[in-house]
Amino acid sequence: MTQVIEYFFSISSPWAYLGAERLVTLARRHNLRIRPLLMTTIDEHGWIPLKNKPPVRQRYVRSEIGRWSRHLGVPMQTDNRPSDLKDPTPAAMMVVAAETTGAEGMPLALALQRAYWESAADIGATQIRREIADANGYDGQRLLSCEQAQAVGERWNENRARAIECGVFGSPTYLFEGELYWGQDRLDFLERHIVTGAPV
Repeated sequence: MTQVIEYFFSISSPWAYLGAERLVTLARRHNLRIRPLLMTTIDEHGWIPLKNKPPVRQRYVRSEIGRWSRHLGVPMQTDNRPSDLKDPTPAAMMVVAAETTGAEGMPLALALQRAYWESAADIGATQIRREIADANGYDGQRLLSCEQAQAVGERWNENRARAIECGVFGSPTYLFEGELYWGQDRLDFLERHIVTGAPV
């Protein structure tokens, strides 16, 4: 039976994007399945969005994102992003819609994140989401029509409930064999766990 990495993340998280391709490569290397569980912040566990942190912390985090972007060779447009970008949550709902209709969610999530972080695309906009989905082999219009479906809302709530149950408090978080690894900089620890069969 194929083992599973449960992947808890926010579609707009820069840290999730910085680790996304490496997670996919890691899973492929070890013949594991990724179960994407998209969500937003979990206030109950102290998850504080960057915009709600003090200005000094915001400046430092943005600097760190730039460092990691350069270190990993992952292009990101972090400066001079448009101020009128819409809430990207609907993009997460599109990925959940793909999952509920039997499609793979991870490739779509990656495409949306790449557009959001590399090009500052407004993935909260309906037309932009549809174009990205279509360009990546999905039926964009069908997914748009499913975003508000009951099954999608139920899956969204289940993702959040699962995250709370597991003690998730940030994005990205990887759960493997009952062990949580928070942050893209913990992917080496996750892989060591996979290889050795024991938590680091």
